Amino acid sequence: MKSQLRPVVRPGRLRRLVSPFVAPDVFDFWAGRLNRSWTWERPRARLLSRETAARDAVTLVLKPNRHWQGYKAGQHITLGVDIDGVRYQRSYSLVEGPRADRRLIITVKAVDGGKVSRYLLEQARAGEVFELSQAYGELSGAPAQAASLLLAAGSGITPLIALLREQAAEGFQAPMDLIYWVREREQACFLDELRALAARQPQFRLHLALTGDAATAADEISGRIGSFDLGERVADLEQRHVIACGPGGFVESARALTGHAASFQAEAFSPAPVAVTDEGEVDVILQRSGRSLRVARGTSLLVALEAAGLKPKHGCRMGICNTCSCGKSAGSTRHLPSGELAHEPTQALKLCIHSAATDLELDL
Repeated sequence: MKSQLRPVVRPGRLRRLVSPFVAPDVFDFWAGRLNRSWTWERPRARLLSRETAARDAVTLVLKPNRHWQGYKAGQHITLGVDIDGVRYQRSYSLVEGPRADRRLIITVKAVDGGKVSRYLLEQARAGEVFELSQAYGELSGAPAQAASLLLAAGSGITPLIALLREQAAEGFQAPMDLIYWVREREQACFLDELRALAARQPQFRLHLALTGDAATAADEISGRIGSFDLGERVADLEQRHVIACGPGGFVESARALTGHAASFQAEAFSPAPVAVTDEGEVDVILQRSGRSLRVARGTSLLVALEAAGLKPKHGCRMGICNTCSCGKSAGSTRHLPSGELAHEPTQALKLCIHSAATDLELDL
């Protein structure tokens, strides 16, 4: 008797076949009763472990579910964190390059008044599950065999440590200097690792810039960016590929001080301070909801909408992740990081870094 071969239906194909008959939210609700990491299509991550990274910082190890698509060194993720029944979204940099075990490592520094950073620092425990975005961000390392200069302020070290670790794994094919600004020595993340790396790798030099503590070690300097000549620390600055990360004001200072470098790329974790002189209020019409409200000029649209009791989608609040992007069909806006006005009648904008300059109509 001939054996009969049964067709094999692979899981991916089975999922495509049944997709028209599945409501993802319903599936997630019931699957979540068994395991909160189980979803139909949404990426989530489970907290595996935590370790103190500095006096006011913690490193978290996360395990994403199968819907997460991977990342490159220097990119970010957005975590959705539930606190007292309210979901908050915050952006964090991955501090390592891609791993064989697919685990994600982030380091979170406490923010003054920061509800989410304090929760992750003090209360989040192993087993907790977070919503997770796909990775985003365009920060990348210097070209192969090109000398580089990394400039980091505060939590700006987090994407740069991933790029540095990736370079270290390849054996430092070119010189790399890191100048890392913190107020106090105990606030510096990865300091033991950085010093050990500098001790064994002659191509890598660490400069710990202290703005509060006095410099006492050979690799320490005192003062804010601009208070000393970068060229004295890095003699071949014009040949360096500069990568800067930190608050907006810091990034703009770095840009000005390294204008003659070979190249410059940066990410700002907050908008640079810009004197926005707009005064008064304007009307904003939300086309999809039909709602109209008055908002103040000079205030980010995200903050203004939240003050009115609305909850627009958002992520990083810094203009990086695009979660709060929406369409504008009428009116003028001001780009807060640069102060520039945009008058085009049909334009996409990011609520977190744009304010209303005139009456607006938004696709919300």
